[in-house]
Amino acid sequence: MSTDKTVLIANGQGFWGDSLLGPLRLVEEGPLDYLTLDYLAEVTMSIMQKQKLRNPEAGYATDFVEMLRQILPQCQAKGIKVIANAGGVNPRGCLNAIKKVVKELGLTGLKIGIVEGDDILDQLPELIKSGEAFKNLDNGAPVQDIIDRMSSANVYIGAKPIADALAQGADIVVTGRATDPSVVLAPLIYEFGWSMEDYDKLAAGTVMGHILECGAQCTGGNYCDWKSVPDFARIGYPVVEAKADGTFTVTKHQGTGGLVNVDTITSQLMYELGDPNHYLGPDCTSDFTTIQLEQDGENRVKVSGIKGSAPTPTYKVSMSYEDGYKIVGQLTYTGPDAIEKAELAAQILFDRVALYGKPIPEQDRFVELFGTNVCYKGIVKQSQAPSEIMLRVGAKSYDKELLNILAREVAPLITSGPVGVTGFAGGRPKPSEIVGYWPALIDKTKVHTTVTVEEV
Repeated sequence: MSTDKTVLIANGQGFWGDSLLGPLRLVEEGPLDYLTLDYLAEVTMSIMQKQKLRNPEAGYATDFVEMLRQILPQCQAKGIKVIANAGGVNPRGCLNAIKKVVKELGLTGLKIGIVEGDDILDQLPELIKSGEAFKNLDNGAPVQDIIDRMSSANVYIGAKPIADALAQGADIVVTGRATDPSVVLAPLIYEFGWSMEDYDKLAAGTVMGHILECGAQCTGGNYCDWKSVPDFARIGYPVVEAKADGTFTVTKHQGTGGLVNVDTITSQLMYELGDPNHYLGPDCTSDFTTIQLEQDGENRVKVSGIKGSAPTPTYKVSMSYEDGYKIVGQLTYTGPDAIEKAELAAQILFDRVALYGKPIPEQDRFVELFGTNVCYKGIVKQSQAPSEIMLRVGAKSYDKELLNILAREVAPLITSGPVGVTGFAGGRPKPSEIVGYWPALIDKTKVHTTVTVEEV
């Protein structure tokens, strides 16, 4: 293997619902070896689980399949492989949908791989009997508190099974709940033959994946010095030039908007970072304090020096559970004393709900007055009394009917509350389910992934 080999990896989706322009333009506008796409978040898994319960063929990111319809011909022609965690809670359903698209496009010779085994929802009773505690990592609470309300349970698997699918010739690899960096680390393991014990290189790939995982957030998106970022409309999604020694350069396609410099990369590196000395992943532990960044030309940042160590003997498990309902309505109060009128309206609303014999406890109420610096409450002082306020008011409860009572009493405030109100064109709010999050750990020996590769 040549030490001069360079592998080009890009990420075109930072979440389910990200702009389709990301992957479309990455494929169209420049050279690429791998296109990665990150769709999953904790709440997303629960949403997909509910979709699958209603329809056994659902439970994956449908946007991914429709996006493939637009890029697959070019990907096959250019030899670009696609890796995505779009499988959600139904990678096999996603596989079937992709196969259908491939046939409709008239393409042949494509190999599609899926990685399964992260979904352990049905195995929970057996795993608990075997000694897995699944205590809440945030507060130590026992899983028995919510086991009967559990809606999803997925293990954050690593890069190895994805690399195995690539080794079997897969042109497209779809996973369920793999870690975000895993979809980037996997092609490096495959292309460079990295050992799963070479923790420095695995850490380099993990850091690379962390930089890429939010898409354009490392190329100028969501960046403090936003005025220095050119052409947001055509912002370039990130492309990495990776080397076998673990060094890499973050850039973007020529002629695209956005900005890649040491500060934009540093900003993304700080995203969702706990202990910088011990960034825990399924494949290794990365030391973010060893990262060296160097500006290597316009819109190019070289990353090197990364050190890693062995991973923990456990995987993280992302669980979600049904945690009651919530409701939020909104009105806009204008004119003099807008703040006082909005505050009074919220109190009137809760007082009227109590008249039905169902008072809402203070801790379950929700009141926000936009226009009073609520986003920076206690940090930025209100400079003057605003002449308009958007009141967002609601509550949470396990009693859905209680929330429906609150919903019915929002509109009456227009004619039987303070003067100067508008903004109810959206209609009566409706209760929606609250998805609770339950992070836990599981012994790695209890998790078994499988890789399937099919040719279409």
